[in-house]
Amino acid sequence: MIRPDWPAPPRVRALVTTRGEADPPMPAPPAWLRQVHGTRVVDAAAASARPEADACVARVPGAVCAVQAADCMPVLLADEAGTVVGAAHAGWRGLCAGIIEATVDEMKVPGARLLAWLGPAIGPVHYEVGAEVREAFLAHDAAAAAAFVANRPSHWLLDLYAVARQRLAARGVTRVFGGGYCTYSDPARFPSWRRDRTRERIAAFVWLESRSP
Repeated sequence: MIRPDWPAPPRVRALVTTRGEADPPMPAPPAWLRQVHGTRVVDAAAASARPEADACVARVPGAVCAVQAADCMPVLLADEAGTVVGAAHAGWRGLCAGIIEATVDEMKVPGARLLAWLGPAIGPVHYEVGAEVREAFLAHDAAAAAAFVANRPSHWLLDLYAVARQRLAARGVTRVFGGGYCTYSDPARFPSWRRDRTRERIAAFVWLESRSP
């Protein structure tokens, strides 16, 4: 089990499962999502019947935000006062379309008051994409070019973590932690769609306790 190393308030609890682990004990059933690589954000406390969305937020203590991934990037968010948390599923399509920005906006807290943690995702040494992926990111922001390294003709290595930091910074979120994992290169701990074409997933959870411990 991974416990995010970030200076979140004591009320904020966050966990990430690794390969083969069962879901940990929770204060309530997690708000599981039907993830579609989009930008919809739902309220974890009001979500039911596995809504089609790629992020959720929670202001109610005990409401558990959850996202699943196997190379895509889980992004966990919390405000410095411990009043709201969020979780986003950021594959390249959702990241490009603005799932991080949509989650930050739904939290309704200035970016300067938020903290973010970037969970296990495929690392930049192994994530090769076609030129059309690079063009999609550059169409949104030319600065995204810094996250791509030419690999072979019409193919690039993409650093999802670098793009996430750019998108967070654009919303004023500069306290960003994590981003040091690679699901592809660590088969003992992480499933990887690129490596194994597996249906296995890790899960990232974040919630608020009723009071600080």
